[in-house]
Amino acid sequence: MPHPATGRPFPSPVPPGSGWPGDPADATTPVATTPAQVRRLARDAELADVDARVSVCRACPRLVRWREDVATTKLASFAGEPYWGRPIPGFGSERPAVLVVGLAPAANGANRTGRVFTGDRSGDWLFASMHRVGLATQAGSVHAADGLELPETRLVATVRCAPPLNKPTPEERDTCAPWLDREVTLVADSVRVVVALGSFGWEACLRTWRRLGRDVPVPKPRFGHGAEAWLGGSPGAPARGVVLLGSYHPSQQNTFTGRLTEAMLDEVLGRAAALARMPG
Repeated sequence: MPHPATGRPFPSPVPPGSGWPGDPADATTPVATTPAQVRRLARDAELADVDARVSVCRACPRLVRWREDVATTKLASFAGEPYWGRPIPGFGSERPAVLVVGLAPAANGANRTGRVFTGDRSGDWLFASMHRVGLATQAGSVHAADGLELPETRLVATVRCAPPLNKPTPEERDTCAPWLDREVTLVADSVRVVVALGSFGWEACLRTWRRLGRDVPVPKPRFGHGAEAWLGGSPGAPARGVVLLGSYHPSQQNTFTGRLTEAMLDEVLGRAAALARMPG
C-alpha cells in the first residue's frame, strides 16, 4: 500500500531500509532483543545511532506483538495506508534548547506515521500549540515527509513502542530507559528547558536525571500542570542545569473534558520557549 506522501508502496510494518521518509535505520542496524542488549547498544551510541537502534528494537515481546498486530490489522479509517509498526525515535533538533518528554506512541498515531506525536488528536493539540508559541514551523504534523521542522526543540517518548491501552509495564519502561538516558546525555549541553507531558513523563525525567548523576531536589518535586523544578547539571558543572516544566498530557481524555485547554498548554510551552531564549 502507498505511503500517503510519496505514493510509494510499503508493507506494514515497514522494514528498515525500505525508503520510508525519515527512516534512520537500514538492514545493517543492530537490533536489541534483550534488556542487556539495549543497555549495550545505547551505551556509546551517537544521536543518529540512537535513532536508528531505537527504531528496530525488539527487546519487549509484548510491545513488539502489539505494535505489529496493530500495523497489520489497522484501524478501519486507515485501512488503505501502510503502518510504520516499529518503535519511534526522537524528532527535532539535534541541539535542542527545549526537550519535550511524553509517554509512548499511540497505536494508530505515531505507530502508523513513524513520527512521535503525529497522526492523532494529541499530536494535533501539541503541534498547534508549539506553532503558536514559535517552537514549530507548522501548526500540524501529518506524516514523516510533511516538511515540519522544530528548530530548537526535540520530542521524545519515554517508552518507544505503542503499548496496549497506552499502559507500558514497569519492566517495559525500565527496559526502554537506556535509550532515553543516552539521548538526554547527547543533547544535555544545549537543553535549557524540559517539558514533561503528564505524570509519566515527569517521573521519567526525574529518574533519568538521577541515573545520570544530576542533582534532583529532595523531596521529589510533585507533578502538576504548570509545576516547575530545577534539575542540576553534571557533578562537574552543577550550574548547567535545566528547568523542568509539567503539563497535563494533551490526551483526548484531558482535552475533551476541559482539564487541559489550549490556553493552558500554550502557557506552559510559551514559558518553555521564553526560558530557552533568555540570555546567559
